[in-house]
Amino acid sequence: MDTTIYHNPKCSTSRNVLAMLQEKGIEPEVIEYLKTPPSRAKLKELLKKMGSSPRDILRRSGTPYDELGLDDPKLTDEQILDAIEQHPILIQRPIVAGPKGVVMCRPKERVYEVI
Repeated sequence: MDTTIYHNPKCSTSRNVLAMLQEKGIEPEVIEYLKTPPSRAKLKELLKKMGSSPRDILRRSGTPYDELGLDDPKLTDEQILDAIEQHPILIQRPIVAGPKGVVMCRPKERVYEVI
């Protein structure tokens, strides 16, 4: 399996993880998820491989998280996915899919778990 990074070039953690991959000789497929958001099906697939729920990948800072009331524990996974589809900025980054699995690279060193 090749390596893919769901990347935001404005994010220092995302840039650092990309550099860490490149230092290991890995040229990942770079998906700038704000320009090319993953489909709902792709997001579900990534979450399943991560063993995570949609709530686990939500980013609060600099997003409409609070305005959308996404801290409401009554919201279902499908409702959270609806919000992510409407506002891809809600996806915490970077997410890396590698030969050994999929991980949210926070802290950035988690990238080594999947390559």
